[in-house]
Amino acid sequence: MEQWLVWLTIVILLTLIELATVNLTTIWFVLSGIIALIISLFIDNYILQFGIFVILGVILLITTKPFLTKFIKSQKVKTNIDRIVGMTGVVTEAIGKNKDGEVKVDGKRWTAYASGPIKKDEIVKVLEIKGVKIKVEKGED
Repeated sequence: MEQWLVWLTIVILLTLIELATVNLTTIWFVLSGIIALIISLFIDNYILQFGIFVILGVILLITTKPFLTKFIKSQKVKTNIDRIVGMTGVVTEAIGKNKDGEVKVDGKRWTAYASGPIKKDEIVKVLEIKGVKIKVEKGED
């Protein structure tokens, strides 16, 4: 079997593993496998190809994984619930200083609290979600 076919098979298998896990576990070796594949077209020494595959894979893993992991974690995707933060709503039950009320936001009713009293039918802005309650403040009419 041609050496480039061996490397192509390794790259495909590692790519399938990466797609199945999506944890940045084998992507570094996919890249080093591609380099080894290219080298196998010019150099017929399998030990040299394998050495480049391993060394380059480890170097890529050590140098880029911490950066990419931090970057991926910083790209937080909002869920359907998170998207109401920043929206406006209407108070359907008055909110007291130490008493929860109710607010209708995006067609749904939420238990709401605020730092001060807010009357029924006033417009409010959603500041944050804590559990099943939303924190609101008086909004613009």
